[in-house]
Order: sequence, then structure tokens, then C-alpha cells
Amino acid sequence: MAKKNSAPNNSKPATVHDQKATRGNGGELHQIAEGDTPVLTTAQGGPVADDQNSLRAGERGPTLIEDFHFREKIFHFDHERIPERVVHARGYGAHGFFETYESLAAYTRADVFQRPGERTPAFVRFSTVAGSKGSFDLARDVRGFAVKIYTKEGNWDLVGNNIPVFFIQDAIKFPDVIHSVKPEPDREFPQAQSAHDNFWDFISLTPESMHMIMWVMSDRAIPRSFRFMEGFGVHSFRFVNAKDESTFVKFHWKPKLGLQSVAWNEAVKINGADPDFHRRDLWQAIQSGNFPEWDLHVQLFDQDFADKFDFDILDPTKIIPEEVLPTKPVGRLVLDRMPDNFFADTEQVAFMTQNVPPGIDFSDDPLLQGRNFSYLDTQLKRLGSPNFTHLPINAPKCPFQHFQQDGHMAMRNPVGRVNYQPNSWGEGPRESPTKGFRHFASQEQGPKVRIRAESFADHYSQARLFFISQTPPEQRHIADALTFELSKVQTPVIRERMVAHLLNIDETLGKKVGHALGLQTMPKPAEAAVPTRQDLDPSPALSIIERGPKRFEGRKLGILATDGADAALLDAITAAVTQEKAAFEIIAPKVGGFTASDGKWIEAHQMLDGGPSVLYDAVVLLPSAEAVTDLIDVATARDFVADAFAHCKYIGYVAAAVPLLERAGIADSLDEGTIEFTDAGGAAAFLKELGKLRVWAREPSVKLR
Repeated sequence: MAKKNSAPNNSKPATVHDQKATRGNGGELHQIAEGDTPVLTTAQGGPVADDQNSLRAGERGPTLIEDFHFREKIFHFDHERIPERVVHARGYGAHGFFETYESLAAYTRADVFQRPGERTPAFVRFSTVAGSKGSFDLARDVRGFAVKIYTKEGNWDLVGNNIPVFFIQDAIKFPDVIHSVKPEPDREFPQAQSAHDNFWDFISLTPESMHMIMWVMSDRAIPRSFRFMEGFGVHSFRFVNAKDESTFVKFHWKPKLGLQSVAWNEAVKINGADPDFHRRDLWQAIQSGNFPEWDLHVQLFDQDFADKFDFDILDPTKIIPEEVLPTKPVGRLVLDRMPDNFFADTEQVAFMTQNVPPGIDFSDDPLLQGRNFSYLDTQLKRLGSPNFTHLPINAPKCPFQHFQQDGHMAMRNPVGRVNYQPNSWGEGPRESPTKGFRHFASQEQGPKVRIRAESFADHYSQARLFFISQTPPEQRHIADALTFELSKVQTPVIRERMVAHLLNIDETLGKKVGHALGLQTMPKPAEAAVPTRQDLDPSPALSIIERGPKRFEGRKLGILATDGADAALLDAITAAVTQEKAAFEIIAPKVGGFTASDGKWIEAHQMLDGGPSVLYDAVVLLPSAEAVTDLIDVATARDFVADAFAHCKYIGYVAAAVPLLERAGIADSLDEGTIEFTDAGGAAAFLKELGKLRVWAREPSVKLR
């Protein structure tokens, strides 16, 4: 028999009033808090004497089943996880408010749009679509942009994406498109990627997806930040005013800081350096008081416009170009507070497209109609109870009362005798024909049929519109993305089918991708139900580069510095960054920091190995002449410079950094985006240049995918 532990008996538990250390079962030290510290309790409120050791029979004996504290603690731990969302599993959210700019009473009786300047609480959840909860942020994917606005007439959920169209026209195909993009079921990979046979097999057999594919293969699918991407309601909705008059409406969220994305090569490296890149960006922005902000724009149009428009306004694979129908700003969304607990809010929030207040109604968009049916089932499965509206994040912030009762986790029930209506007791809530939600009385007729409207049949014209609206660099990125994705497809016929579709969108694009894939012969263009229109004018509003911010506000500068770095120049650069309402991080060979030229110790935010240039929108090189001789032999230092150059970023440098530029292989390729500092006075001018964000003219020479 093993010898008993001869350690002194310390079985007497320390209390919160003891001001000494005690050891847990593993020997770890626990500092006992002061007497005024709140007492740890069970979920039932019972004070806990010892949270370090299970109750056991003897010092080394078996654990006793009567240990209710252990039982409760492990029981709750075993049930901490709820099923993750089938789609949009990886999400991040923040609280804020929506502020109305002007009354829209002429169009809608929705209370949230009645009083200029009024602020309404809101919560937003951003997400990727395809990946699991544990996947990385910079996947090439659609981004969810779901907004819950807690209006005085109930919650309004505008459940949208950062792309204004979708893959399919009818919700009956939603399980298929999602099944195709998820990990293949026999092998459970690839994760959070569309570059595999199943996805492209489905897409190549679904011509209605071609417009969406242009967006997903563009830089829209790899945004630099949640703060720098647009959001869209996707569908056509209705505004209904007090006279029951209807106006169609499309919703657009436009970021105040402008649009920005990253390069694909950059996205791959960001995922390795910081898979939480988007989450960290939103957290840091809000924590620093740089609250993200979007304007809500609407496109308003009547039935006459809908009847005359070139495409069906009920087709979720189509847009109304802003040049055809300008958007109107009607309010702003500001995010100013992170959740106190990620799970309580971001994971438990339940969005449903059918959550609309009186004055906002639905169109007959078949994808929207299907979403309205589906979301309630989703929330019941994931949150486990019909009472998910009792959770604070989902509960309305306006007065509410109903006769729904009981069920799992009911936190409120009808009070008193009456739990039904009509009743004779004169108690409880009643419906209100004047205040309540009224569906717009549209005239509907026709036989029950399973059919797709002929007005939905043009699958290529708007795909072409999107492509020709992009700048040359953006068009190049689309071609490169298609080539990369299809190169991962192992079945040749799928690659050929996709090239056949691309030829209908743009012949040059199709041939470029086909040649890059090594097709021996070019396929014929795919059969098209409706020929691709060649007369649509480009829409500059669809280009990220054309709609760039033209300023560095909200971005981040990476400053690589060493011992002996020019203190005056460093101070001038950081002051200029602050003036531009941007952020900076100092990267040094060691995370502790360095001694600047004036003898002052400078704390670093990152060490060189953990702060690659992909994490920054522009970089500055401030080594001293003495330190650069060591720096040029460090691979991560060379990569820092080479990657920044390859990703077309602006690079500021001092003369002492030239040997590093040479070792990084770019000294002979310097351009207008590589700017030498001769003195501290150049800092402000350098920051002004950064508003261009990228030097796209450099890209053909570096030839990065």
C-alpha cells in the first residue's frame, strides 16, 4: 500500500476574512482576499467555504457524491456550450445606438423613423458564413451584418450581409448551397474555405449564383475590418405609412471611415499571425473611444419604378445601381460598447428577419419569404427553448405583454388569473387595430405552382456589371481569386463548366482564368436563358478603390524601431498619427522596448517576431545605423519590409534603413509609396499620403496572388 502523505493537515478551509495564502490540491497558491470582498456562492446563493478541493472520505479517499458544490459546478461546465450556428457561427458583436436624421413619416409609420435626433439602442453582430466558431477571421467569405434595433414598438432585426446579393433566388436551395460550401462530409475539410470540389460543383450547375460569385471572388470577401465594410439588407422591403401606402425600400449601411480590404496573400498571412484580427480590431477601436459608425442609406421606389426597372426587384441576386437610383441617408449607427460577456450577448443573440415593427413590411422576394419561415426554428434548436426572448439581449426594451407561458427556462409568466383572451374579467392585454402591425394589403392571385419567374432568368448581365465596374487592380484580384479557387478543384469538368460561365460574364476574364488553369481548349460559353447585356453602364459605387476613404483615419501604422532610433522623428510621427485620428504600434526586436536617441526608454507594443507588417495599413522603418547591421540578418525583419512592399503599402524610412531595404530585395524598386524621412518635418506630409492606403501601380511588378 502506498505511504500516506505526511504533509501537515491543512483541511481547515480559509475564509474570505483570512488574509493569508492557502494551497489548492495541486499545490498552487491562492491569495485569500480582504474581508470586504464578495463571498463566492453557489448558483442558489449558498456561500462556498472551499472552491479548491472536492469533498472526499479521508485525505486521500474517494470523492463523495454529496458534494453539491462540485456537482453543481461540473454540471454547469458540462453544459456550457450550446450548438453553434449552422451558418454565421464565427461572430463578434457590439452595442450601440441608431440615430434618426429626419422624419420619414411620409413613407413609414415605423416609430424609429419619426423623430429627428432620437437615439434607439442597438446591437450588431458581424460574422463569417462558412466557417465554424473556431475558424479564422480573414477567410474569403461573405460577412454577416446583423443589426437588432430595440425600437419603442418592438425589436427590428435587419439581418443582412456585407454583399447586397445572394447565391440563390429561392430559399429552398439554401441547404444545398450551405452544404456545398461546408467541409465535405466524408472527410470534414476544408474548413472555412470555398476552394473545393463540392462548392464549385454546385456553383457551376447554378447559373443564378454568378453575380454573387463575382462579389465573393472580389476584395469584398476579405475586408480589412468590420469598420471598413458596407452592410446591406439584401432584399427589397416595404415601408408602409399611416395611410397604408406602400413604398419599396432597400437598406444600405455605409461606413463613415470608407471601404477597405486586404490582398489575398496578406489575408493568408494575417490568419497565421492573428486569426482574431477582425475581433481585435473592433475591440481596440471601441475600447480606445474611436467608435465605429455607419450611415443608414435607403433606396426608395414605387411600383412604377419596379415595373420599369431592367431587372426584377424581387430577385435577391440583383441590385439597383446607385447611379440608377441614388441612396438617401436617413440615420446613423454608432457602436460604443462591447458586451460585458461575449456568450451572454454575442452568442445568445437571436436575429430573425420577421422581426419588424409596424410600418416596415416584406416584399414577395422568395428568399426573404423563406428566411422569415426558417429563423424561428433556428433559434429554438440553438437556444433550446421557446423562451429565448426572455434573455436580456433578445428581450424588447419597450413595454410588452402577452399570454405566452411556461416552457423551458420561463423567466416570466402571466400574472393573475387570466392567461387567455378574449376573457370576461377585463384583464390582460388586447389587440390594437390602430397601433398594431398591419400587413400591406397587396393583391395576390395565380395558381399554386413550383416555378421560377421568367423575370429572374438573366443570370449574367449584373455579374458583368459588377466586373466592369471594378478598377483594373480589382479586376485582376477577381481573376486571381477564381484561378486560385478553381485550382483546388480536382475534377476537370467542374473547372471547365466554371470557365464557360465566366465567358458569358466577360470574355477576357474567362480566357484569362482558363489559360491560368491550363485548359487545353477553351469551352464554349454556357447556354444562357437570357443573353448577357452589353449595354449596362459601369457603376463606380461598386468599386472599393473608387470609394476609398482618401484619409488614414481609423487605420493603424506599424513603426519598426531599434535602440538609437531618432527620438524627434518618432515623436513627430506619433503626433501626426494622433492628429489623423489613426492608431500606431511600435515594433521592436524585443517586446520590452528600446532606448531612443535622446536616452529615453520607449515601450514596444509588439516584438518583431509577433508584429509582422500584415497587421498594419502602412509601416515606418526607424532603425539606427548601429542596430541595422544586426537587423538585416533577422528573417522576420526582412519579411516585415518585403511583405509591406509586396502588399502595396506605403513605407516610410530613414537613411539608416537602406541596408534593410537592400536585404529585403526592394532597394532597386522604390516608388512613390516608399518615402524617405530627411527630418521630423516630413511626418505630417507622410501621414497625408497614407490616405491613398495602397500603391496599386506597384502590384504588377510584385505579382502576388
